Amino acid sequence: MNSPSDGAGGTDGPGRGDEPPLTPEPADAPRIPPPRPAAEDSGRWPTHWRPTPEPAPDPEPAPDVDPDASSDPASDAPSGPDPEPFDPPLLSHAVLKSLLGAWALTACPPEETAAVEAHLNHCTPCAEEALRLREAVGLLHTEQSLDLDPLLRSRVLAGCLGRRPARIPVPDWAGVYDAEAARLDALLRDMGEAEWRAPVRLRWFDGERLVGRDTTVAGVIGHLLVADGILAASLGLPDPLGAHAPGSPADRTEAYWRGVPARGPKAAGEPGAVREPWREQGHALVRTVSFAGCGVRDLSVPYGDFSLPIRDSFLDRAFECWVHAGDIAEAIDYPYEPPASAHLRPMVDLCARLLPDALAERRRAGLAGPPRRLVEAGAPGRTLHLEVEGSGDWYIPLDSPAAKPSPEDAVAHIALDREAFYQLAAGHVPPQEAAAGQLGDPEAIRDVLFATASLSRL
Repeated sequence: MNSPSDGAGGTDGPGRGDEPPLTPEPADAPRIPPPRPAAEDSGRWPTHWRPTPEPAPDPEPAPDVDPDASSDPASDAPSGPDPEPFDPPLLSHAVLKSLLGAWALTACPPEETAAVEAHLNHCTPCAEEALRLREAVGLLHTEQSLDLDPLLRSRVLAGCLGRRPARIPVPDWAGVYDAEAARLDALLRDMGEAEWRAPVRLRWFDGERLVGRDTTVAGVIGHLLVADGILAASLGLPDPLGAHAPGSPADRTEAYWRGVPARGPKAAGEPGAVREPWREQGHALVRTVSFAGCGVRDLSVPYGDFSLPIRDSFLDRAFECWVHAGDIAEAIDYPYEPPASAHLRPMVDLCARLLPDALAERRRAGLAGPPRRLVEAGAPGRTLHLEVEGSGDWYIPLDSPAAKPSPEDAVAHIALDREAFYQLAAGHVPPQEAAAGQLGDPEAIRDVLFATASLSRL
């Protein structure tokens, strides 16, 4: 019996049939050619794969060159004969299969590329593997951003609830707050300590002029924590400032900021010191009203010199999350998108419902023109048509908060896009400089723009 080394019993050795034996290769010759530069890089083909060139024809006389003619940029390229056509090298199936990865990455020299592609024309398994590798290479060059979409959580929850409704559904007005708090939390999640200490300028309109206050990103979240604490105390949850805390959001914020240095540097800047309590309190608020049912929606929440039903308080806190998220994003130079249309409309609707009382308060303070008509409760009176792009239309009574708004009695029209509404209602621009389309009674337009800016506060 022949030994395996003589090739008599192999499947592809020289002992097959009457074929003449081939000259054996030297023992130290490698089966796979070592790495080499691509032909397009070196300008030369490998010598052991270059076909035998045919004799070159006699050179033709060079044409006359006009010395005044402009030079061709291509003439600066290195001169030399073009590479001659070649036949793909004869490589084994195993070698060609090992080259599929480099071929998919377009990292093979031309002769290997030609050999692989010729092999793929008649080898189905290798062709399927090459297709899978090319698809994988396409995933390495994605053009989409790898940052998570801040609305991803809302879409996932909406999809889940669409298939299987929650046993304890979240009220719509609480869902708006939950979504805006989650968007702000997504902005905060990956910030470092230096960003938490970044300076932030808070701005609002005090009824007559723009005012502001300087703090840090951590200070802004602390402000949201203690302002949401009013809502928490109304629902029987712990107040972050204790039982004897001030009533208004501004007084509570000042008390919190004064107490931060006494709590040490951790409370002033580290993310976990203020972000976690704020998010835990927000989750507790949403969970509590969800379990309480519809009866809790009209519970009154005191804010010092005014009060709101709890459903409007949640919308107010959602708007504050949007405004202060924009303040933080501006401070750290990070993009931040407006709320989804389904969440923006309830917030605009809250502002529209608060405008008649804000306008009446400005009249009592002598900051707005007197009413033009004496209107009884429930009777129609002059109105202003307020339009916010992508959110809807509202009719604001001008002469009395108790008047019935009517489109037929509109004497003026204000049109705002979402960004202009945000800037105005947040108190970030003077009312007279708001980017608003205006038509009709100029005094009514001025009074409503100023009343809208007056809704802003610290």
